Amino acid sequence: MLNLENDIRYIKGIGEKKAELFRKLGIFRVRDLIEHYPRGYMDWSDYKTVEECESGETVFIKAAMVSTVKEHMVRKGMTLYKCDFSDGKTVIRVTIFNNKYLAEALNIYKDYILYGKIEKKLTYAEMSSPKIESAQSGLGIKPIYHASEKLNSNAIQKAVKTALGSLDTLAETLSSDIRLKYNLASLDFAVRQIHFPDNFENLKKAKNRLIFEELLILQLGLLKLKSKRKKKTDFIISKNYTEEFFKLLPFKPTCAQVLAVNDCVGDMKKSFPMNRLIQGDVGSGKTAVAAGVIYSAVKNGYQAALMAPTEILAFQHYETLASFFKKSGIRIALLTGSASSAEKKKIKLSLLNGETDLIIGTHALIQNDVEFKNLALIITDEQHRFGVNQRANLAMKGAGVHTVVMSATPIPRTLALMIYGDLDISVLNELPPGRREIRTDVVDSRYHNRIYNFVKKAISRGEQAYIVCPLVDAANGNDLISVKAYAENLAGSVFKGVNIGLLYGKMKSADKEKIMRAFVDGSIKILVSTTVIEVGVDVPLATIMIIENAERFGLSQLHQLRGRVGRGNKKSYCILVSDSKSESSAERLNIMKKYSDGFFIADEDLKQRGPGDFFGNRQHGLPDLKIADMLSDMDTLKLCRECADDILKEDFNLDLPEYKALSLKITDMFGNSVPN
Repeated sequence: MLNLENDIRYIKGIGEKKAELFRKLGIFRVRDLIEHYPRGYMDWSDYKTVEECESGETVFIKAAMVSTVKEHMVRKGMTLYKCDFSDGKTVIRVTIFNNKYLAEALNIYKDYILYGKIEKKLTYAEMSSPKIESAQSGLGIKPIYHASEKLNSNAIQKAVKTALGSLDTLAETLSSDIRLKYNLASLDFAVRQIHFPDNFENLKKAKNRLIFEELLILQLGLLKLKSKRKKKTDFIISKNYTEEFFKLLPFKPTCAQVLAVNDCVGDMKKSFPMNRLIQGDVGSGKTAVAAGVIYSAVKNGYQAALMAPTEILAFQHYETLASFFKKSGIRIALLTGSASSAEKKKIKLSLLNGETDLIIGTHALIQNDVEFKNLALIITDEQHRFGVNQRANLAMKGAGVHTVVMSATPIPRTLALMIYGDLDISVLNELPPGRREIRTDVVDSRYHNRIYNFVKKAISRGEQAYIVCPLVDAANGNDLISVKAYAENLAGSVFKGVNIGLLYGKMKSADKEKIMRAFVDGSIKILVSTTVIEVGVDVPLATIMIIENAERFGLSQLHQLRGRVGRGNKKSYCILVSDSKSESSAERLNIMKKYSDGFFIADEDLKQRGPGDFFGNRQHGLPDLKIADMLSDMDTLKLCRECADDILKEDFNLDLPEYKALSLKITDMFGNSVPN
């Protein structure tokens, strides 16, 4: 028999070679395999007759094979196999491409289920390369898995079936009291039915159980993280220097900025560590808030650190804070991966000796050899780029340090309170004075020539433009514009002689930094990019944002992209290009045209696009979730918060036998960042 911790290669039928393919999907143990939940299902019992189908529809059809297979070699490497099926009324002419194994396995007069696109003709129908399964094999609801080119869904399904057949009844992780209170199925039932459901009712019960457990573990972990702040800190500040700091600024702060700084300074006067989220819309002035909090910490005799996700963003913060603090006596240093060994050594020594008050940097700040004399405050920018563990690693640089994380993605407050269970929240809901509203227009591709002329005039005035596309490379069979093809086309035609930059996610970090630096310093006039530029860098002379295939993006994402322009004092524009005829797409893009409030747009995004697209794949810096969705499972999330509160009130350390399994699951999800 297998156990959950066995290596994947011990499952019958999986040797070392195939095990390597599973490992590339993040599947190392039997546990990982059974927690590799299906991404969808196909109900092979839900079949139709040809008469009941619309031509062009993708359907299941039950039909008997009524002719032998005829082989046709089209050319070397391409063989077609043709045969006829009948559903009792209509003949279906089936063509199979290059699949000799399937063609030879078919038997005349036997019943099959065909799955594919049906094309109806006057007296017959056609299906090209349908999936074909024996109707006698008891087909029902079949799982579909996230797979790879060399390891398909069927191979994963076979491995899961073998593994489940070799496992004893799975040990329960939730107490009988919790299962009874929240009407939850057993773990063994849930795991077996999530992969191979007998019916949709059982599938629903299985999902409910597994989603509940995953969100309960998330909430327990976040609440335990929040409890860290209840431990005493030695870094208690005695004086609030906020008013003195605001006199250094070349502008008047907003009321929201003043409140946020005072929230943070007030936290740092308490006997337990601050753990606060500063949530603000694009351009709401989070950097000035960070500077205000840093000022009070340093003036009270402590060190501070600010971590940004990229070198160029770290450099911008360094320049901004250096300008704010130039008359303050605060000693600032910049530490990034590209610094020379000698520079790094010098900076690290100055931190250890207390000769540097504020260090700004990238992930380089969490390296083991970075030590501080009296670090009291840590700020992480663009919070969604950092996971809970990375925040914790930086916090470990000092015992009881105060922590601020900043996010430019507006989230409805009630949702934020549930998601950021380990943080208190301050919201920046005003724009600083002088921030000009960005004009937004929605047009179709017929306007391209006018748009390009508009960009040419802007460039002649010394301004710059972004062009965002949904794809890196051109994909077969769709009309989406790719950054590579777009940049090449523009450089060779309408913008010949203009320096055009190309940026996308899979480029090396050093290459991305180089391109962005060239755009910031103005040598690149047009930056053609995927959404990798949606957060962070300020380019004051970038006044035009063009978004191609705009219907492909969520409202919140479009709002983030729009926020890349309008960073200076010049009038700025966002042009959404879409040829979509969809009414819902038109409605969404018009919301962008009419509204600039990021919190309103975030609410609309939830309503219009649906929860699955709100955060995308990154789960917003939280641990990866395998089956739950933070938004569509919001009702369950609330129940789990209630359940987590009850459990921790009864047994905070989860020492009771009924909570031991949950304690192990928390460690699996969060690593060692959650206290026992």
